[in-house]
Amino acid sequence: MTTRRIAPSDLPRHPGVSGWVAMLPPRQPTPALKQAITADIAVIGAGFAGLSAAHRLAQIDPALRIAVLEAGVVGDGPAGRNSGFIIDLPHEVSSQDYGGAALQKSRDHIALQRRAVDFAVELAQRQGWPREVLDMSGRYNVAMSPEGNRHIRDYAAQLDRLGEDYRLMDHAEIAGVTGSEAFSSAIFMPGTAIVQPAAYIRGLADALPGNVVLYENTPAMSLTPKGDGWRIGTPEGAVEAGRIVLANNGHAERFGFFRGRLLHVHTYASMTAPFAPDRLRGLRDWAATPSSPMGTTLRRVSGADGDRLLVRSRYTYDPAMTVGAGTLRRAGHVHDGKFAHRFPGLRDVAMQYRWGGIMALTWNGVPAWGEVERGIFAACGCNGLGASNATASGLAAAEQIMGVATELTRIHQGFAAPRKLPPQPLALIGVKATLAIRERRAGIE
Repeated sequence: MTTRRIAPSDLPRHPGVSGWVAMLPPRQPTPALKQAITADIAVIGAGFAGLSAAHRLAQIDPALRIAVLEAGVVGDGPAGRNSGFIIDLPHEVSSQDYGGAALQKSRDHIALQRRAVDFAVELAQRQGWPREVLDMSGRYNVAMSPEGNRHIRDYAAQLDRLGEDYRLMDHAEIAGVTGSEAFSSAIFMPGTAIVQPAAYIRGLADALPGNVVLYENTPAMSLTPKGDGWRIGTPEGAVEAGRIVLANNGHAERFGFFRGRLLHVHTYASMTAPFAPDRLRGLRDWAATPSSPMGTTLRRVSGADGDRLLVRSRYTYDPAMTVGAGTLRRAGHVHDGKFAHRFPGLRDVAMQYRWGGIMALTWNGVPAWGEVERGIFAACGCNGLGASNATASGLAAAEQIMGVATELTRIHQGFAAPRKLPPQPLALIGVKATLAIRERRAGIE
């Protein structure tokens, strides 16, 4: 085992200003690490996975000394840039076979994601967070085309087989929720937790138990074996720890883990300026995913200064984990068209914020999870469902480290390893072509 280092140019960079962060008061970050310390366990990354792992570790053993290292400010990274759905039911459930292995696979994914919802809800209740941070309002899956309608009916049939609760909605019913005449049908699933992601992730950080110390603006720059543990080098200090939770998603590859097995994909969002609530009928708070996974996610968010709408769409494959202003601008142009189509009465409402967020996918849709080197346990590879999958992955990593066998560890231990990608430039060509084809197939959705 040799020292693993990253260069300063490889530190996370995030395009645009997240509207979720901008709507909150400025955060006063915890002090950066400026000395050498020791800990029983060090967690690299203070997003959904890392903070969930830290909470679970402290719960299992309150005597542990836990250090959490965050490269930037909590909430400013990908965790504070997603759409805020902690889903309990996957976007897709197995359709090839209504019994046997496929059915069990769906049930395992539901159990995994439901554990994430339960964790979030229990913490919110314990901390007394308002519904503006976490709201068990459920999600709508909306269609705009005959193909989308068929997908929703097929999905409902699969949920029947799984014994899951839902409600089908026609055009008039979903228009009554969204205030938009654009949707032809929908399915409502009540078990999804809707969060203000930046507020939620800040809340996770601020609720850490006393045996957990968080260091913001403290990137891990090197990992060096030392005795039975590891030394993590930071710009102005170091942590010596017996074990590490690697919860930095795609940036795990910067340290040489899962090399050639992670797809680094950016997705993009735009959020409007506030508008008077009476300008759009329907509920003032709702969240909708598209019938096609590559379609357009929407949220309406109420506030004291008026309501806002969020539009999320577009995907780009970025092996270097960075995108330029032009890419963000082009995504914003797509958002403007989708917004005008769905809400023509609000064409004059401008987008106030535009941003991108990076996620790590694997070719075979499994997490990048488990002990990747002696004493280093990964909780990476969110596969586009960061709030739920990353939370569950972090919880499972904590339980694995502590030798606590749960349904969550059973499910994670049953996943295959991430499949190796084709070599470059074949991967670049293939993934970009696949994204383009799938977005084209999503069509109006």
